[in-house]
Amino acid sequence: MAKGQLEKINLLELVANQEAYTNFIASEINDHVLRIAVIDGDFHWHKHEDCDEMFYVLEGELFIDLEGKETVSLKPGDMFTIPSGVMHRTRSKQRTVNLCFEKKENDING
Repeated sequence: MAKGQLEKINLLELVANQEAYTNFIASEINDHVLRIAVIDGDFHWHKHEDCDEMFYVLEGELFIDLEGKETVSLKPGDMFTIPSGVMHRTRSKQRTVNLCFEKKENDING
C-alpha cells in the first residue's frame, strides 16, 4: 500500500492470481482509502455508522443486498454508493473484483 505515491499501479495485476477472498488497501487519499477486493461467495451483514461506502466493479458481478430493500447487481463499470448507517452485505456467484472507497479508519468487518 502506498500513501501519496508517484507511481503507476495496475489494480488488476495486484489480484491477478487471487482466487480466495481478499480485501486490502491499494492506496490512501487524504483521510480515505481505496480498497481492492476479490470475493467469491458471501460477506457478512454490516453497516458503517460514520461514513458512506462506494463500490466500483472491475470484473465479475457483485450483488449488494440492502436490509429490507432490494438487491443491487453491479457489473464491470458499475458504481454504487451506500449511505452511512445502512445495513448491507456483498456477495457474488463467481470470482468478482471490486474497488471500495471509504474513510481510512472504517472497519471493514462492520
